[in-house]
Amino acid sequence: MASIGVIGSGFTGLCAAITLADKGHDVHVYEKNEMAGGRARIWQTEGFTFDLGPSWYWMPDVFENFFGKFGKKVSDYYDLTRLDPSYRIYWSANDYTDIPAQLDKLGDLFESWETGAREKLFDFIDEAEIKYRIGMDDFVHRPSYSFMDFAEWQVIKNVPRLHLISDFASYVRKYFQHEKILKILEFPVLFLGDVAKRTPALYSLMNYADLKLGTWYPKGGMAEVVGGFEKLALEKGVVFHFNSPVSKVNCEGKKMVSVEVNGETIQHDEWVASCDYHHFEQKLLPKAYRNYDEKYWGSRKMAPSCLLYYIGLDTKIPNIHHHNLYFDTPFDAHAEEIYDNPAWPKDPLFYICAPSVSDDLIAPKGAENLMLLIPVAPGMEDTEEVREKYFNILVDRIEKSTGVDISKHLVVKRTFAHNDFVSEYNAFKGNAYGLSNVLKQTAFLKPSIRIKKLDNVLMAGQLTVPGPGVPPSIISGELVAREILKKKLSLTPQINA
Repeated sequence: MASIGVIGSGFTGLCAAITLADKGHDVHVYEKNEMAGGRARIWQTEGFTFDLGPSWYWMPDVFENFFGKFGKKVSDYYDLTRLDPSYRIYWSANDYTDIPAQLDKLGDLFESWETGAREKLFDFIDEAEIKYRIGMDDFVHRPSYSFMDFAEWQVIKNVPRLHLISDFASYVRKYFQHEKILKILEFPVLFLGDVAKRTPALYSLMNYADLKLGTWYPKGGMAEVVGGFEKLALEKGVVFHFNSPVSKVNCEGKKMVSVEVNGETIQHDEWVASCDYHHFEQKLLPKAYRNYDEKYWGSRKMAPSCLLYYIGLDTKIPNIHHHNLYFDTPFDAHAEEIYDNPAWPKDPLFYICAPSVSDDLIAPKGAENLMLLIPVAPGMEDTEEVREKYFNILVDRIEKSTGVDISKHLVVKRTFAHNDFVSEYNAFKGNAYGLSNVLKQTAFLKPSIRIKKLDNVLMAGQLTVPGPGVPPSIISGELVAREILKKKLSLTPQINA
């Protein structure tokens, strides 16, 4: 049995810990914050429960597959409901579209906009499913040490079907021309880290996840999902150490021999660093052991950060659903302000999550729980004046579409942006979604899970493979745990104060 330390208790750290503890190893998780979940923490106040991080539950098969490996089901830990409609899109204050959960109904909707679009949608989704199955069943589970991880016939024969060279914008326009259809299909790309014209067509797999696999909601919020993973970890014997930030990493020879936590020296045989990769490498790891330098990190293309508002209201809001996307301003202009000419957006797109529409557990009776999100460029100057400016912009646009001035019904208001992502999660440039998924930052072209000069630590999380998002984070944790298990460890646990 080996003694294994995991730094960080986000989904990646939880999944690594569970997988390792299941094989009998002594696993300890060190979390800088007061609870498990990493970016998927909760905040409770005035009778409201806010998910601070992820709010979309996509790719339910990834969650089921993970629990299934331990003889469990998702339903053993939390209750899921498929949302129908999946979400609402506002094109203007008085023009909106509800995206149905049933693909047939979505096909009818597309057909009402563009003749022939119904059958083209089914063809498009069939192709997206192929990409999803190849990508999620094979590609993302590889450690991606080098090109040779993919140099086998089973992989090579599927490359043409993945459309890695084609860009998403051109690919989707081979099927559709109607502007609303294009925006529905392109919106997930915005959070992958670039505009559609620079994102591989491979990522139509996200449309399969969205439109076919569906949008789900765990009763009680995403915190219940974190709680399910944490409970499974405890059942496997994982030990959690909260309020335990790692402040220093000590190395000798080819070993990471210990870390400093709250003035104590902690030793383990093996380590998983599922915290922010840049922070771990550039701030904690001795310079001689680093894979990369600041010039490398500065050249990385990042996915967006976010300006977030957690809002509790003393009234219900009419005319919104659980998930609401506001595409009532120019899509391309906002994308340019994120990726090409970073700036605070002039006319931002934004998103409202209103889980109290679906769940009476997370807000007082007659109240509304809202999370407002504006995707923005990482690394921007973050001030209270900027936060207040954009809050007022959103208040005005929400009133135009719902008739409610939310500023007059505030019970709770909390903002969260770049500075908070840095202070709470040590996030590189205050990012929210990790690295952009452009082709030159895919698979073995991402920062490596291996620290080349150390043989007992692996990196995990959204800045390495397979990438950002909750399902990839789950897979990342499994992946690094499997790599450790391949070493067939038989060491004695050792924790010294």
